[in-house]
Amino acid sequence: MADPLSTEETRRYARHLVLKGMGGSGQQALKAARVLVVGAGGLGSPVIAYLAGAGVGTLGVIDHDTVSLSNLQRQVIHSRIDQGKAESAAAFVHTLNPHVAVQVHAEQLEPGNADAIMAGYQLVLDGTDNLATRRVVADAAARHAIPLVSGAVSMFDGQVTVFAPGGPQFGDLYPDMADDADLPSCEATGILGPLTGVIGTLMAMEAVKLITGIGTPLIGRVLTYDGKDAQFSEFSY
Repeated sequence: MADPLSTEETRRYARHLVLKGMGGSGQQALKAARVLVVGAGGLGSPVIAYLAGAGVGTLGVIDHDTVSLSNLQRQVIHSRIDQGKAESAAAFVHTLNPHVAVQVHAEQLEPGNADAIMAGYQLVLDGTDNLATRRVVADAAARHAIPLVSGAVSMFDGQVTVFAPGGPQFGDLYPDMADDADLPSCEATGILGPLTGVIGTLMAMEAVKLITGIGTPLIGRVLTYDGKDAQFSEFSY
């Protein structure tokens, strides 16, 4: 259990503390939580912003990339090009909420380091843009019995789901034969900036639900968003 909320934290999280179903116990759960965000790009940016704002006690951020000018169209927590994304994300969090500790992992998540990095976290959010890395994340999360919130975006569309211990897993949704070569890349097809905000914020919502026990997570369900027609839909797997 986290330390009691300070007077400043009580003021900061006042809208959570009066929220039925959240209250002090929910905020304490957020403060005690240790959450790993894989990728500090388009999806990772709103995830990091909203989890930091919500008061997650420890945020781990893993990203080996640096900020480029073309990132700034959608990766809203960054402002300086050529800076490491993980370090930039940490600076953003420290400015937004000094009560959140940030663990910077300025490296690429790979089979050789995934277990060591993931150890000690209770929840993982994956906002990476390729199936190879997403499989590494999912496999490691499954080995550690850690729930995984997974988001994906392309052009005008996005989706969110949760892989949790005891529920359907990554391989049930993405067959082994699926390959990055078969999927359009962001560089080739483009992506509408606010789309990453929609999906990333939904990912943060699922994370808060999983940490606090509020509501029904998207376990075994995929929530999809069609940005052009402003429609949400859902399917089970």
